[in-house]
Amino acid sequence: MHTRRSSRSLRTGGILLTAALLVSACSASASTGPSTSATAAAEVTLAALPEATPAALAPYYGQTARWRSCGVPGFQCATLKAPLDYAKPGAGDVRLAVSRKKATGPGKRLGSLFVNPGGPGGSAVGYLQAYAGIGYPAAVRARYDMVAVDPRGVARSEPVECLDGRRMDTYTQTDTTPDDARETTQLVDAYKEFAEACGAHSPGLLRHVSTVETARDMDIVRAVLGDRKLNYVGASYGTFLGATYAGLFPGRVGRLVLDGAMDPSLPARRMNLDQTAGFETAFQSFAKDCVQQPDCPLGGKGTPTAEVGRHLKAFFRKLDAHPIPTGDADGRRLGEALATTGVIAAMYDESSWAQLREALTSAMKDKDGAGLLMLSDSYYERDAGGRYSNLMPANAAVNCLDLPPAYGSPEEVERALPSFEKASPVFGEGLAWASLSCAYWPVRATGEPHRIEARGAAPIVVVGTTRDPATPYRWARALAAQLASARLLTYEGDGHTAYGRGSTCIDSAIDTYLLRGTPPAEGKRCS
Repeated sequence: MHTRRSSRSLRTGGILLTAALLVSACSASASTGPSTSATAAAEVTLAALPEATPAALAPYYGQTARWRSCGVPGFQCATLKAPLDYAKPGAGDVRLAVSRKKATGPGKRLGSLFVNPGGPGGSAVGYLQAYAGIGYPAAVRARYDMVAVDPRGVARSEPVECLDGRRMDTYTQTDTTPDDARETTQLVDAYKEFAEACGAHSPGLLRHVSTVETARDMDIVRAVLGDRKLNYVGASYGTFLGATYAGLFPGRVGRLVLDGAMDPSLPARRMNLDQTAGFETAFQSFAKDCVQQPDCPLGGKGTPTAEVGRHLKAFFRKLDAHPIPTGDADGRRLGEALATTGVIAAMYDESSWAQLREALTSAMKDKDGAGLLMLSDSYYERDAGGRYSNLMPANAAVNCLDLPPAYGSPEEVERALPSFEKASPVFGEGLAWASLSCAYWPVRATGEPHRIEARGAAPIVVVGTTRDPATPYRWARALAAQLASARLLTYEGDGHTAYGRGSTCIDSAIDTYLLRGTPPAEGKRCS
């Protein structure tokens, strides 16, 4: 799954499955390595819902959107309702924030185009108003009403709340590479404190922020807006949401673009390990580029990629023992946790590599951690006043509800460390420990890994980037293989997601699909 605003958030979305202290995850195992049940893809298939709208949901589908000014020129906003619990529609509602920018013309109107930037926890409304509604191709905006719905529990749609700003500062600085039993206890206590705070602030909502429920909400909004079918562009986690919609409502699928795809059939332990390898792949690309630049602080021309990684890991270890100043008004110093998050943030988009080199140079040579702290703050959506968006709480709430926890105890993480460190010598240890967070969540998971086939759906475009750090390319191939009507569009390049990131080939293929309904040719690859 954001403000700096980095290109990760405004242009392409982001996913926060294992990075930093927030994770999705899977079942416990007593073995010394991942068990078959903990790593194998699921065979259960998401079942479609009945086509007829249940009578109990008719009042929701029959709502009228009362549009008002958003305070952002050109955009309208409305608030709609959905049942908090679809199994008990009369037991309370959740309010959904909706925004749109009407089609500008010329050309025949094609209906609404929903957008979601990922996360989970990214604000779709914020993404629409800051980028998609003004930055999508003019031809697309001319023909579609651009629409966004903040998912339940996110931003303007009854946000999940947990720690205040000061306590979040402490949380984000918690050491995720514990060296001894005392530090392990501190990390576990941090996870517990975060989870308990979320449970105290949002007890009822936490049980009902699953991706399935959000997909059902999206269908209500589709109907209220008068669209017979859903047209949608989802990035990163937004691909899971879009694919889930297709699985539940295959007959209502219009033109769906799933960019930076997730594989819903994987348990969280496998997802976390795959994503760890994805960040290593991205780091290797960064390292190869870095040593060709005159300002690379991790090595010069000819320095092997593995050595670049060792230099960075050694720098992290120094920060673990001796954090450095940042000039932060709240007195935060740059330790290993914040520095690692800052580096991970830059892996989402190769246009951030120059900024990362500069930040690393300042930190390593001048002992000035301000640059890496800025990257970390952008990742966490922390503003200069010390306030955090609800990205992190919402991310944990959705991930921990959608899948059972990856590991149930520190001992299980310790047994898994070799596999994570093999997947990424630089990031593996920290991401392995991050995989423990859902073990202490106050609400049991309601979801399980499952395949999504969406038989009967119109053609769906699945987009994968070959060196994507957060949603590895293998996930895009897996989702495209599951979806009965999918076409896989491949971007051979770096960074997270592909649409709107500079490839004319990718953009043209997606624009043609959105405007004409013609999917890309089978096996199409772009660079």
